[in-house]
Amino acid sequence: MRAVVIHCTCPNAAAADRIATALVEERLAACVQQLPGLRSTYRWAGRVEHADEVLLLIKTAADRIQAVFERVTALHPHDVPELLALDAQGGTPAYLDWVNAQSRDDA
Repeated sequence: MRAVVIHCTCPNAAAADRIATALVEERLAACVQQLPGLRSTYRWAGRVEHADEVLLLIKTAADRIQAVFERVTALHPHDVPELLALDAQGGTPAYLDWVNAQSRDDA
């Protein structure tokens, strides 16, 4: 089975922790890593913005992407959260099996 890593930025540690915990508790993700100290520069509403953010690296089964997107969108404080799914191009079979097993309601 395929696994993906989904990138999602959050405006603060509290939002990041709330989303990470929900995804793992609800078995939508096997693991969510939080990387604080991210500085983003982006264009929004016609202006260049700068923001300190927390990056979430969400590890899940490829067939759970849509469910993760829907849940993060419901929990995220931004109107347009960053959600990018990247295919895992390899990995040890044991780890990929674990990611897929932990991303299931019936596990």
